[in-house]
Amino acid sequence: MSDRLFIFDTTLRDGEQVPGCQLNTVEKIQVAKALEQLGVDVIEAGFPISSPGDFNSVIEISKAVTWPTICALTRAVEKDIDCAAEALKYAKHKRIHTGIGTSDSHIKYKFNSNREEIIERAVAAVKYAKRYVEDVEFYAEDAGRTDNEYLARVVEAVIKAGATVVNIPDTTGYCLPEEYGHKIKYLMEHVDGVHKAVLSTHCHNDLGMATANTLQGVLNGARQVEVTINGIGERAGNTSLEEIAMILKCHKGVGIDTNINTTKICPTSRLVSSLMNMPVQPNKAIVGRNAFAHSSGIHQDGVLKNVQTYEIIDPKEVGLDDNAIVLTARSGRAALKYRLHVNGVEVEDEAKLDALYKKFLVLADKKKEVTDDDILVLAGAESAEGHSVKLDYLQVTTGKGVKSVASVGLDISGQKFEECSTGNGPVDAAIKALKRIIRKNMTLKEFTIQAIDKGSDDLGKVHMQVEYDGHVYYGFGADTDIVTASVEAYIDCINKFRD
Repeated sequence: MSDRLFIFDTTLRDGEQVPGCQLNTVEKIQVAKALEQLGVDVIEAGFPISSPGDFNSVIEISKAVTWPTICALTRAVEKDIDCAAEALKYAKHKRIHTGIGTSDSHIKYKFNSNREEIIERAVAAVKYAKRYVEDVEFYAEDAGRTDNEYLARVVEAVIKAGATVVNIPDTTGYCLPEEYGHKIKYLMEHVDGVHKAVLSTHCHNDLGMATANTLQGVLNGARQVEVTINGIGERAGNTSLEEIAMILKCHKGVGIDTNINTTKICPTSRLVSSLMNMPVQPNKAIVGRNAFAHSSGIHQDGVLKNVQTYEIIDPKEVGLDDNAIVLTARSGRAALKYRLHVNGVEVEDEAKLDALYKKFLVLADKKKEVTDDDILVLAGAESAEGHSVKLDYLQVTTGKGVKSVASVGLDISGQKFEECSTGNGPVDAAIKALKRIIRKNMTLKEFTIQAIDKGSDDLGKVHMQVEYDGHVYYGFGADTDIVTASVEAYIDCINKFRD
């Protein structure tokens, strides 16, 4: 009989720590429901003490999902634990995730403490959390750089205090796979009572080894993995859920199963990418645009003769359906609603569906074929409807040998404003015209253009960072015209410091 591996998804906590990837509560609920359909066992819904928004999100996610355990992160501080317990009050299955740094670096420089005092604080935090919930997870932050003998003492102490899961994070992504695997093996062999709890991996990708380290942890006894959709997360990211799920599915000889419905992987990946405005790199394993593309003539010949010559995964296993309904200008509301449903977006309100359908028709008239990514962008754009600054019109004159000129019309809380400007290219001219209307000292820090697919009629996505009054704001825009998308992204930044 196969061993069971528990999937702990931290997309809504560690994943949301990526700059510019913050979600509102409605969007978090949408992701949480998609994770539930995907089959994750534990959803880390947030860090309640960190902000009122995180606190409220944990409450609402607890109400929205049924069978996964809802987890809330805390420091080893009583007020953090009190706050987490309050946020989890509606959860059907609840877990408090508390912990403290255990490496000598953290003990000396972060806590100005010593090893014995850290163990005392760890035990006290677990015991305090047990007053609220039965299921308590302890994390030994920077366990990857913690001496194994001392780490074993910490793990043994928190298990005796009542921890049901003990997280062994490679917080900095420093460990080599063999080193991390040995760390888990050492704990399995040297911690008295280790089988009373589940050891968990939590690996970061700073050196590109998060998935390899996680797999080695599992092979050496860990039975929970902490992962994110698309591998998003702090700095270089976390272990990718989709990679671990498919590795274990492909290598059945390992004898370890998960509860993941792998056919939901690609739709969930697209949903998270769209809502967080975080593009998936084309060569990303499992979910990248090129993951099942073959360009080499030798590869193409082999695939045409027998797909297994170069494909170890059937695309349908991860939710890529060659027979998917194609959306065009002739598609109806039902087809649009169906594709949204397939991608995890439920639209029950007929007025909202009508509004989306009108936008869809405008886009479909510009493009021959509307992709799933396109409709996710349309669905995500609905959140901008209530903003105070909106683009009324944009007209640009540009070409070789002539100076670019842009005319911009804005609607600001119902008042109409118009300006024009010249610039070093159409985007520069349009943004200068915008700034003449807004009259704020804003600095463009980052400007990224991404084409969703291939083709001259493609929907382009623009990501921007704008600094204003000492703060950095992140904006997003999408349109078949890249200048319009750029202006929409800039306006998105403006709305974020005005609203």
